[in-house]
Amino acid sequence: MQEFDVIVVGGGHAGVEAALAAARLSFKVCLITLDINNIAQTPCNPSIGGPAKGVVVREIDALGGQMGITTDNTCLQMKMLNTAKGPGVQCLRAQIDKLRYPKYMQDVIKENKNITILETMVKKLIVKDNKCLGIVDENDNEILAKTTILTTGTYLEASILVGHDIKIEGPDHQRSATGLSPQLSKLGFHIMRLKTGTPPRIAKESIDFSECEVQLGSLGEYAFSYETTNFLPLDKQVPCHLIHTTPETHKIINEHLKESAMYSGNIKGTGPRYCPSIEDKIVRFADKERHQLFLEPESLSNNSIYLQGFSTSMPPHIQELMVHSLPGLKNAKFLKYAYAIEYDAIDPTQLKLSLETKIIENLFTAGQINGTSGYEEAAGQGLIAGINACLKIQNRKPLILKRNEAYIGLMIDDLVTKGTKEPYRLLTSRSEYRLLLRHDNADIRLRKYGYEVGLISKELYDKFLTKLADIEELKETITNLKVKNYPEIKDYAISKQTSIDHISSLSIIEFIKRPEIKLLEVLPLLHLEKEYSNEVVEQVEIQIKYEGYLKKQQKDAMELEKLENFVIPENINYDDVAHLAIEARQKLKAIRPVTIGQASRISGVNPSDITMLMIYLKLH
Repeated sequence: MQEFDVIVVGGGHAGVEAALAAARLSFKVCLITLDINNIAQTPCNPSIGGPAKGVVVREIDALGGQMGITTDNTCLQMKMLNTAKGPGVQCLRAQIDKLRYPKYMQDVIKENKNITILETMVKKLIVKDNKCLGIVDENDNEILAKTTILTTGTYLEASILVGHDIKIEGPDHQRSATGLSPQLSKLGFHIMRLKTGTPPRIAKESIDFSECEVQLGSLGEYAFSYETTNFLPLDKQVPCHLIHTTPETHKIINEHLKESAMYSGNIKGTGPRYCPSIEDKIVRFADKERHQLFLEPESLSNNSIYLQGFSTSMPPHIQELMVHSLPGLKNAKFLKYAYAIEYDAIDPTQLKLSLETKIIENLFTAGQINGTSGYEEAAGQGLIAGINACLKIQNRKPLILKRNEAYIGLMIDDLVTKGTKEPYRLLTSRSEYRLLLRHDNADIRLRKYGYEVGLISKELYDKFLTKLADIEELKETITNLKVKNYPEIKDYAISKQTSIDHISSLSIIEFIKRPEIKLLEVLPLLHLEKEYSNEVVEQVEIQIKYEGYLKKQQKDAMELEKLENFVIPENINYDDVAHLAIEARQKLKAIRPVTIGQASRISGVNPSDITMLMIYLKLH
């Protein structure tokens, strides 16, 4: 019998971050996976980042996680999205090398002496007095641990669906993880059946790229990790390509809808709203003449092209008709056919904000088992679960990130408080504070927490504190400077086609607030004694340009803080609270919110219910 501090079940993106976090905090970790070669695989899109998700990767790095570092070292292309818009929606997206990314992660894990990797399937949990003591594997071996983290991804009772065919297996013909889901149900967990899918892979040499629109990466030094110093230059980046569906594509899909697993009645699980199959798009958006698709390279070491946006569960011969109707793909050769996959997940309202389950103590869950979709969402949860599993062992307070502090905190709060009935995907629109939760300031928001829990070294933290000091120093330096004292600025203003009327009466701060003016370009004209990094200059410029908006969101966040500090006792009996609506009483009993702030975000709990609850708490 083996004993560990932490068992992590599953070697996907959530499992990797959970295992590394615990191991780096000097705890003994057992990482259990069905196949060591599939650790950190990307069975779907070969990309990391994008709207909101890219900010999550920065947050993972700021806290001391691994995803950003691995992405920077294995990317094929880096692109900053939404650069024509404000900083609240700008985000980084990387095309990664599908073969190098997992290899890099596997090497990092194997090099950590605190991690033991076991290739086996978990058959059941060892539970006594509502506490998880470890697991039993398929060979009846007992492995004990102080905490256990389930990160089963899409493997839990998984089945693959293509047309009318159903196979009991996980992604890419891997084994389905069986046995654990029925036990979780018996223990009292509400099990959901969810569905996702993946598009076909096409041989690069069979594509006529002359019919496609080239999509290049971004010029500049872009990275997810704050510690990255070697950037992939634009001329070394691999291009993607854009195409669109055709009327013929739509016709083929409509004629063969009943052959799709989705429309034949075979699929029982709920699919992702924001990443639907191509047949679902054609049906739901029948008024759209075309849908955009991206041809994305999967690796420098193979000829596989990922057809992004073309997920389907049609039979192979129909998939061929569909793909051959697309621009540039008339002679496309298939390397892998698309498929849909169904799997089990738990209702995330049965979790605490720490990601420990409410039903079984010392049992944590992270990733797609909690109803999310996406590598980044999984990794963010895995990192928090790994940290909190260790804090639980140490009898320390869990790390709970607030909605105004991180997209990771927003996501976990959404899951635990509101739940989900479909694969949950992070979007910038989910945040009330997206101007506070930016790509550029993840370290300012979260570095402190990474240092306090022990994942950020003193050396890195001191470097971060120097950056903060430089930001304040530069702001203070330029605060009292006037445009009239710098003659070169007039010529600069003319070159930017900005009005020079009354320019001499402006302060440098007021001048910088003009949208077309860039602080990075103005600083050399001020002849300051000290040079500042681009990161520091960027922060100062954002704080100047968006001062009013930032202050408003910070004020709103402070109001939320008051409600978050209004703690609800664990032993409260909601039947004793007078005048609560029936639905509110039921929801409050089920979710057991920790604070008034969390209670106010529960669907079905109205402001009048919150008022009654606050009156009760003040009286008692």
